[in-house]
Amino acid sequence: MIAFAFVGTALLAYVFEITRAPIEASEAEARLALFKQILPENTYDNDLLKQIIKIAPNELLGNRLPTEANIAMLHHKVAGVILEAVAHDGYSGDIKLLIAIRADGSISGVRVLAHKETPGLGDYIDVARSNWIKLFNNESLAKTPAKQWQVKKDGGKFDYMVGATITPRAVVKAVLKAEQFFEMNKETLFADPKNTASENTGLIQKNKD
Repeated sequence: MIAFAFVGTALLAYVFEITRAPIEASEAEARLALFKQILPENTYDNDLLKQIIKIAPNELLGNRLPTEANIAMLHHKVAGVILEAVAHDGYSGDIKLLIAIRADGSISGVRVLAHKETPGLGDYIDVARSNWIKLFNNESLAKTPAKQWQVKKDGGKFDYMVGATITPRAVVKAVLKAEQFFEMNKETLFADPKNTASENTGLIQKNKD
């Protein structure tokens, strides 16, 4: 029995090793494809998957666990950042977002990574079913004051689907908070990658090999 257990363990370990690289490569390819949707390839020339900053749990981003921000560079200058954010006040639970913000603070694009909203009512936040999420393109706090980052029903500027206001409210609020996080931390986000960011910000610069 011991011999069989050893052989079984060794076989599982072998299978894990030979499948890990293809799985990781596939995940990286999928992530890059998503990045290209919100940050055009001609706006950066570095490897987004390697130039990252670790972000500690932060109320503005809604991340309860450490996450990563991907830094975009163009001609050795910072061009933008891709942040992950979570709206915890969706109709049926968390709505996970990917938000690309240019160096000037304007939004390049937003995509929903995952949600559990009611089919039909929540589908329109998915770019595959609706262009609603593209309302955030080129928005910024300089262009639109924080008080206007609401759906029109609440006196803001963002459209919404009649009969389904909870979902867009949650998304608009999460994107606004991500913008505020960016404005509060942009100097650290865009610091020289050779330097370690201040521990007080909860951000740690780290380039992957």
